[in-house]
Amino acid sequence: MSTVEVRAALEAYVDALVARADFARFFTDDVQASIVGTPQQATGPDAVEQMIRFMHEVAFDARPELKNMLVDDGKAAVEADFVGVHVGEFAGIAATRSSVRVPYSVIYDLNGDRDQWPADLHAPAGPAGPA
Repeated sequence: MSTVEVRAALEAYVDALVARADFARFFTDDVQASIVGTPQQATGPDAVEQMIRFMHEVAFDARPELKNMLVDDGKAAVEADFVGVHVGEFAGIAATRSSVRVPYSVIYDLNGDRDQWPADLHAPAGPAGPA
């Protein structure tokens, strides 16, 4: 995929994620996500989608705020903040209704023959600071 195609695919993915629409359609069968410093990891489109939805819709009412996007042919890296409110149990901690802002990054290796990719998610573990 060209840099223009990579950027367009990532923008469409983020739009679907923010809209809480079908974003798993962007994933390949071997997509992986992990939260560095925790045992949380998922493999495959359904498991990765469930992990992302849990973070954005169940444990938190949250959305990504993009800070930087680097694209190249077939590859991309995103730096973002996870911004929201703690609304459900997370890491054994009951909902606090506290605002959170947690920096994270994602590395994408896009598959050139279809509009899908595997992704590796890297976020700091531990308590989230106030927004």
